[in-house]
Amino acid sequence: MTPATRGTYQLAEGPVWDAARNRLLWVDILNGLVLEGTVDRGLIEVTAEHRFDGMVGAVTTSVDGTLLVAGQQHLIVVHPDGTRTDGPRIIPVGEPRRLNDGSTDPAGRFLVGTLSLQGPSRAEVLVRWEHDGRVTSLDTDLALSNGLAWSADGTLMYSVDTERRTVFVRDYDTATGKTGDRRVHLTLDDGYPDGIALDAAGHLWVAVWGGGEVRRFAPDGTLTDRIAVPAPHTSCVAFAGPDLRTLVVTTAIAELSDEQHRLHPDSGRLFTIPVDVPGLPVAAWAPPLY
Repeated sequence: MTPATRGTYQLAEGPVWDAARNRLLWVDILNGLVLEGTVDRGLIEVTAEHRFDGMVGAVTTSVDGTLLVAGQQHLIVVHPDGTRTDGPRIIPVGEPRRLNDGSTDPAGRFLVGTLSLQGPSRAEVLVRWEHDGRVTSLDTDLALSNGLAWSADGTLMYSVDTERRTVFVRDYDTATGKTGDRRVHLTLDDGYPDGIALDAAGHLWVAVWGGGEVRRFAPDGTLTDRIAVPAPHTSCVAFAGPDLRTLVVTTAIAELSDEQHRLHPDSGRLFTIPVDVPGLPVAAWAPPLY
């Protein structure tokens, strides 16, 4: 496990590989930053930063390089020329909640969830920005919506409820967006599942917040591997590089005690590790047509 960035971040999250431009995107949630970087021989060099008012939960990109950013309570489109356009508001003004992890489904729709800024609730949502511009709800009873991933054929969707220590799975129709009933795929007894990613063998990689590691689970939910990370708050995972064989792991300084930070001085950095099985590519965002 290699410390890959020079800098550290309060709450690094949501890495995504933009293959068309050979760049890694990720966010520093608490500092309102979207970052771009290169990945070369395990090292990540920051090449650009985008700063926002308030926190940011996630970022993705379209085919032409347009960024879609989950701002604190609404979506923001950042065009290639740097201009910005407000997308739909997900959280009503004044509510003490923010947008959290988000990703594109295999058809390019963007999904994003919420969390409460006043502690766990049972009313957090997972929503999807549809091709026709509507925002629809998939879940409305989450405690803390987090990582998202889809199977290679697009027929299964995985989603995380961190406070419940649960990864859910449901049937998914990529063409129509129709979903089946949510069911438990796996639960953790220690640590909290955060960001997730799938590899080409159908194994699910899970960043374990509070556990200082990444775990790999077989399609039936059986634990097959665990990799220690020198940072207690491991927040997300993604596959990067032209062959998708570099696992990128984000971590956080936020919520560490002074003693924890002293013992784990690389907390807040991004890490990389080469893997034998490549990851699955993440679909580009397809902006709504309306």
